[in-house]
Amino acid sequence: MAPVKKHSKLPVKRKKGPAPKMLGNEVCSVCGDKASGFHYNVLSCEGCKGFFRRSVIKSAQYSCKNNGRCEMDMYMRRKCQQCRLRKCREAGMLEQCVLSEEQIRLKKMKKQHEEETARSSTVVTPTPPLEAVALDPQQQEMIEKLVAMQKQCNKRSFLDRPKVTPWPQSQDLQNREVRQQRFAHFTELAIMSVQEIVDFAKQLPGFLELTREDQIALLKTSTIEIMLLETSRRYNPAIDSITFLKDFSYNKEDFAKAGLQFEFINPIFEFSKGMNDLHLDEAEYALLIAINIFSADRPNVQDHDLVERLQQPYVDALRSYIMIKRPNDHLMFPRMLMKLVSLRTLSSVHSEQVFALRLQDKKLPPLLSEIWDVNE
Repeated sequence: MAPVKKHSKLPVKRKKGPAPKMLGNEVCSVCGDKASGFHYNVLSCEGCKGFFRRSVIKSAQYSCKNNGRCEMDMYMRRKCQQCRLRKCREAGMLEQCVLSEEQIRLKKMKKQHEEETARSSTVVTPTPPLEAVALDPQQQEMIEKLVAMQKQCNKRSFLDRPKVTPWPQSQDLQNREVRQQRFAHFTELAIMSVQEIVDFAKQLPGFLELTREDQIALLKTSTIEIMLLETSRRYNPAIDSITFLKDFSYNKEDFAKAGLQFEFINPIFEFSKGMNDLHLDEAEYALLIAINIFSADRPNVQDHDLVERLQQPYVDALRSYIMIKRPNDHLMFPRMLMKLVSLRTLSSVHSEQVFALRLQDKKLPPLLSEIWDVNE
């Protein structure tokens, strides 16, 4: 099991505007070749830009014959990939800036949808009757099953609720036992959530057709994103809190008392607020989760074609469902898909949080250690 890697800090948001103007004589910060622009936060050439992107998407592991001491230039960049990747990171390239194949596909879909909407708005055409858009019987049956499966998984968790370590009544932040009790409370809730997700995934048509290796690869990388989706679903804007198992409500300070950092807590609440603003129903959440599980660009997935084929019916069903439910909101479908892109960034922040917990000597239970690739 690979050790958790500490990610670079998230890039500071820059004000939108034109990129810095190139003079034409800039050189790549990695290899010294002619730079083509700012890529992944660094002035670099097209070659190093492509190399860094491929390395991140494939989670590539390279080896150096010189113990990682190669001087990087235009010649050596082809000879030693490990030192080239090291130099990319030292120069300031950020993994969070790299869009995966899945993210690029989602962005293209959003752009195409927006262009189609713009074109249709310039041409005056009669509005088709709502009856013209309808789910086919297979889609209707699929959505009903997904919602029923989710309710069944949630019900099992609710029955296990009494087994969760109680949240301590003491407010003493210095008491070690109280801190450990809060941490245990949250990790046990997380375990229940992971078990729900695994149970739900196994019931998805086609999931068990995948090899065991691909099932594990999809679950390891999608689980935290689905947990964040489920968290956003439980967000209550009236009290700025998140409620688990119907009556466990927590605000930001409660998360912090359990040992989580505000660098992780704040993005969770921001994402939850954004999702809450979309007012999604049970069917839309269930379809988004299924789409998220079947993401072919996850690390270590072997049968990309099969995963994509399994994902497509859920994408088609979500598009049709939204057209019926929200006929006047042409941007809702791409807006929802882009939320999946936001989850990738949140997932990288989560990796930093897991690393920080290890530094605090907070030992995660075996199931969470395995699903989040933590070596204890």
